Amino acid sequence: MSVPAYDSSNIFARILRGELPATKVYETDRVLAFMDIMPRADGHVLVIPKSPARNLLDIAPDDLAELAKATQIVGKAVKAGMGADGLTIQQFNESAGGQVVFHIHVHVLPRWEGVALRPHTGAMADPAVLAQHAEKIRAALGGGE
Repeated sequence: MSVPAYDSSNIFARILRGELPATKVYETDRVLAFMDIMPRADGHVLVIPKSPARNLLDIAPDDLAELAKATQIVGKAVKAGMGADGLTIQQFNESAGGQVVFHIHVHVLPRWEGVALRPHTGAMADPAVLAQHAEKIRAALGGGE
């Protein structure tokens, strides 16, 4: 069974083209990491490849390797910058697997002992709060404030 075609009108493709804003925390020529606007934890970051790929089922192996490397780099910065006890890393594939935006993305969620993830309600976070969290994460990356 084949993977459906990539839709270049998805929200993450639009962010990559600069058509929609994002609070960026990390970027290379191949990946972008930015704050999730509907965070399930303070400091929730999304890491995406710049190449058009729907999910794990169709991404080129080299792009997947770059995504994994970036997820590790960002994960370390999220944990340090947010003072977290640990991390939850999530990646969903196709609707049945929980995927909602059909551009491969990895969720990096800082976790603290005894603190549950917030439910996904669709409520958007205060942009000022997202900017504060992004600042902490960028500082942990060595990117300053």
